[in-house]
Amino acid sequence: MALLRSALHMVFMFVTVIPYTLLILLARWIGAHGETRYAIAQKWLTLSVNSARLIMGIRYQVQGHDNLPLGETSPAILLVKHQSTYETFLMPVIMPHPLAYVFKKELLYVPFFGWSIGSLNMIHIDRSQRAKAFAKVVEQGKALLDRGVWVIMFPEGTRIPRGERGTYKSGGTRLAIATGAPVIPVAVTSAKCWPRKAFIKHPGVVDVSIGKPIPSAGRDADELMAEVEAWIEAEMHRLDPEAYLGQR
Repeated sequence: MALLRSALHMVFMFVTVIPYTLLILLARWIGAHGETRYAIAQKWLTLSVNSARLIMGIRYQVQGHDNLPLGETSPAILLVKHQSTYETFLMPVIMPHPLAYVFKKELLYVPFFGWSIGSLNMIHIDRSQRAKAFAKVVEQGKALLDRGVWVIMFPEGTRIPRGERGTYKSGGTRLAIATGAPVIPVAVTSAKCWPRKAFIKHPGVVDVSIGKPIPSAGRDADELMAEVEAWIEAEMHRLDPEAYLGQR
């Protein structure tokens, strides 16, 4: 049954992403604002999250939502635990501000999905040119933050199996220090239901915990990332203790 439901959801997402992508491309062609294109994408992401609940029984619950900054232009950089594709769909659905993902440029070539994100106000980088890539992240990130768009990054860089910890890279905290924006750590237990690189998903609840904003002014990037890592990993142990049995 899980295999059938997973296959049905995959087909549903593939079928629905096509018209939404065409709408985004059309909106771009007629000169619609980035906010309009983002709203179209957000509707498809909401549809994907809702269909995951209806078809596969994957639900989510959020705690710490009141930790998010208030104000239309209050800046924030979200640093999120990355376990599966689910949180990339979920974050724009639950956040009160538009989000700009920092992602590798290769994703732009993925049919429909890549074309969509390439038409949005996102930050795509060439990882082979690290210095230039980070300069681009700072330049575009500051412009987006000034407009009330929050930047979201996965500090581990890739999806990490349940119960494991990746290497936390300091790009997100370096961006925060360069722009003066606070960082907000986010823990997500998506791998309980939607394992990394797995086709078959399982019903259950994905917990999302949003930490308090951490000011970046006067901080060292590595020290700040160590604080973010400590909070996220401690929260992961609290939210999903079964995944860490036998670990200290």
